[in-house]
Amino acid sequence: MTGSPTNGPGRTPSTQAPASANSSGQASFAALREQLHEAATSFADGPGALEGILLGMVDDVDRAVREPLEIFPVCHHSPASALAMARRLREKQPKVVYLELCEDMAPLLDELRNCRLPVAVQAFASDVDGFPAEWAPLSVVAPITEASAEYQAIAYALDTPGLELVLVDRSSDHVFQWDSRYGERTPQEQSPPADGVPEPEAALHGEAVGVEIGDLRPRFAELEEHLLRHGKVRHWSEWWHQYVEVPLGDSDHDAYRQVMFLVGSLFRRLAPGDGDRVRVDEDRERYMWTRIREHLAAGGAAPEDCLYVCGAFHAASRVEEFGVAGSGPFTISPRSATTWQHGLIPSSHAAIEAQFGLAPGSVSIAATQWAKNLKRTRVQPYRLAGQDGGKKPHATKKAAPAVAAPPPEAAEDRLSGFLRRPPVLDTLDEAELLGWSVDIVRAARRSGYLASTADAIAVFETSILLAGMRDRAKPTPYDFQDAAITCIEKDAVPGRRDVRRLVEIMMGGDRIGRVGYDALPPLARDVHDRLAPLELKLQQRGVQRALLDMNSRPELGACSDVLWMLRRLMPHGAARPIMGERKLGERSIQESWDLALGTHQRALIELGYEGVSIEQVLEQRLRRDAYGPRATTAGVLAAVEDATLYLGGRRLADELGARALEVLAAERTVDGAPEVLRRVRGLLAYYRTAEPVLPPWVESFVKAGYAHYCTLLPTAFTDEDATVGQVAAMLGFLFSMESLALSLGCDRAQLELAVAQSRPTDPERTALLWAAQVQLGALSRAELRERCGELLANPMVVPAYPRYLSGFVHALVPVPGLADVVVEAVSNAFGRLPDPVLLPWLPSLITTLRAGAADLAPLLIREAGRVFPARLAALDAWVPPWREAPEEGAPGGDRMRAAGGGGRGAALLFAYPGTLDAVAELLGCDGAWAAADEGPADPAGAVLTARHPDTAIAWESLLTGS
Repeated sequence: MTGSPTNGPGRTPSTQAPASANSSGQASFAALREQLHEAATSFADGPGALEGILLGMVDDVDRAVREPLEIFPVCHHSPASALAMARRLREKQPKVVYLELCEDMAPLLDELRNCRLPVAVQAFASDVDGFPAEWAPLSVVAPITEASAEYQAIAYALDTPGLELVLVDRSSDHVFQWDSRYGERTPQEQSPPADGVPEPEAALHGEAVGVEIGDLRPRFAELEEHLLRHGKVRHWSEWWHQYVEVPLGDSDHDAYRQVMFLVGSLFRRLAPGDGDRVRVDEDRERYMWTRIREHLAAGGAAPEDCLYVCGAFHAASRVEEFGVAGSGPFTISPRSATTWQHGLIPSSHAAIEAQFGLAPGSVSIAATQWAKNLKRTRVQPYRLAGQDGGKKPHATKKAAPAVAAPPPEAAEDRLSGFLRRPPVLDTLDEAELLGWSVDIVRAARRSGYLASTADAIAVFETSILLAGMRDRAKPTPYDFQDAAITCIEKDAVPGRRDVRRLVEIMMGGDRIGRVGYDALPPLARDVHDRLAPLELKLQQRGVQRALLDMNSRPELGACSDVLWMLRRLMPHGAARPIMGERKLGERSIQESWDLALGTHQRALIELGYEGVSIEQVLEQRLRRDAYGPRATTAGVLAAVEDATLYLGGRRLADELGARALEVLAAERTVDGAPEVLRRVRGLLAYYRTAEPVLPPWVESFVKAGYAHYCTLLPTAFTDEDATVGQVAAMLGFLFSMESLALSLGCDRAQLELAVAQSRPTDPERTALLWAAQVQLGALSRAELRERCGELLANPMVVPAYPRYLSGFVHALVPVPGLADVVVEAVSNAFGRLPDPVLLPWLPSLITTLRAGAADLAPLLIREAGRVFPARLAALDAWVPPWREAPEEGAPGGDRMRAAGGGGRGAALLFAYPGTLDAVAELLGCDGAWAAADEGPADPAGAVLTARHPDTAIAWESLLTGS
């Protein structure tokens, strides 16, 4: 924004009231000025600062009342404001309504007729341009309830032909521009609930910044504390209900306006010195009046035929731009390059209370008060035609002639009489209070409380007693709530809801809005259309069970694809599989799902801001994860797997696979090695079975990974930041991918050199190195067993033996064939260590294995089950296989030795030669078995080369060049 942050170019700050009011203004409020002057003299021992504040408030009221463009001050979600708005619109019938709401939200307002209130108008931006990246995603919401003045104005404007509704508040982009300029917090801080337990519905707005009309609350903490203490109330919502809401419910239009102007001026003048917030408030007022003057100049409408609806705090403005005749241009900065998406999301009373710091239950009580006001005054409220839950529209009647607004100079002083008038003492409505008492006892019984008729009587009498102690003739809902908590809850809450919550539900409950199908973004409508074969009411709140049998109904396979993508994109619980799974190469033929799309409607709508289909959104998110600044190799491989699972095809998977290769080359740590190994194994197994050849990126990744981990291996063995599991995963990658890597041109000497250069110092990695040497042939299994025996024989090493075992267990990842050696090492420890050493050592072994190798325990258990006897009776005569000597008369032993096996090789082949004879006969071979006492038959070597020499001759000519 050009110029200073507070004023336009070439202007000086204007935060004081006008120097003097006109003569007619002085005459209109002369009695009130004299009264306040006497009060200031009496309370402050003479006129001074207090008189300046009090008389300045009168000047603010006088200035706002005399504005040619009628200003209608409101308080957010106030039944009195909504009632006064409905009355005034029916009387005045303006031609233009200016509304304090973000101007970029105007196209969405007509979609309110397709929703069930309360809902919130939302502006959302996932990709930011011009704001800090850590702010993303940006979200602004403006909640709307039926008992609000803004909804009455919107409903009247949209259903009245020829009337124009103009939103004049700053755009959603400017909300964050000014937050950045003045350093305001964002997103808004939410006040915790009174009992410290957040309601699930309180999170419907997420982390959005709330924008509302008429935030009327003292910004002076001492003033609010003073009002609450002398009003004998607990919180601000109760004070407003008792001393402003109820008295204004029966006031006329002029009295309502002047009282709201006075309250707004009071809170404005007693605001503390928060310069940033005051500057934002003043800039909002300059913004709105600038937009109003621009529209009046362009449209030619007379100010007397217009109505300006704004918060009472902004109605008592003192900026130079105030009014249609305001001076000084205000330069509005251009919007940033951020692309904003707009839509409607469901809201609730609890979400509104949590976001704007209201007392729990206050919005529900306001809705109940709104219904009572309508019934008492018989005012006909405005409601959008076709509104969900509304009555059918009646035949259109001829509009009544508009009531001309009184001229500005004819404004009368209604404040003096209103302020001097004693409060009207409502008579006790015993029937209503008795009904409340009976209903709360009934609700308490259903929730597990031991409530009785005596408790209902106690609640009734206590409500009257509390109201009398607080100088009230009639108990308010807040008095009744306190009485119910005192008489019923006592010291324990048997169920999920306490008595406070039960009273809120009884008073109207937490109404939760719903966005209709026609108001949903294209993505959300597409999801509902594609899930239509499930025949469920997906917009309904709560959990619904979906059963999919793709075998009998193949068309449900498309629904299954949508549900799996929703599970990937939406919060937990929106789509939860009960039966069935989706893995690489596997698809279930029957699935069962718990769906709660209606409960998570906000999340589904926000998906629609990112794309027009869930496939597009998923592809964008996978690319964002893969190309983000914090992308890891494991994360990119996970994106490859998700792209293969949910989107199919090879285009995106190949692109992300190439990206994984780039990220791997840039990594200098082994933090993600276990996850990389798991995902590469899964992808490799899938491509080997589902594709005719491996994708090029997989081959390149294996080659690069082999060289990469060989380079990092010696450092990882001695790096304190690297865990033994990560080093084991590196070896697992190298050994499991070795055959493929060697076939692609890698050199095994690189791995042997890396292992030879490794010099670990801790027991776990030492055992892991021994296992790697066994796999490479540098260490025999007999030598490994001998080293394990030496460890047990050394008393100084015995306490650290569990750590060696932990390393051996981790070694099962790269060398699973060592399972028998690990079982042998554990068994020898139990067999050789004495009880005084074994018993203190056993807890350390268990905790070490559980912490470091819990996922590898099943492999050890299977190996132990194969080695150890199955019955307890056989245990006494059982000899461990590692202690057995080779038997001389074993079947086939002679033939094995005759064949050069020496006890090794395929034992069954020589023990049962019939199978091999049948295969030889089938192939036309006429060989014979060698006798047991004969040596190897001559000629040795490959017999086929002598029978078919052409191949050998061709190779000779190729190699010699002859």
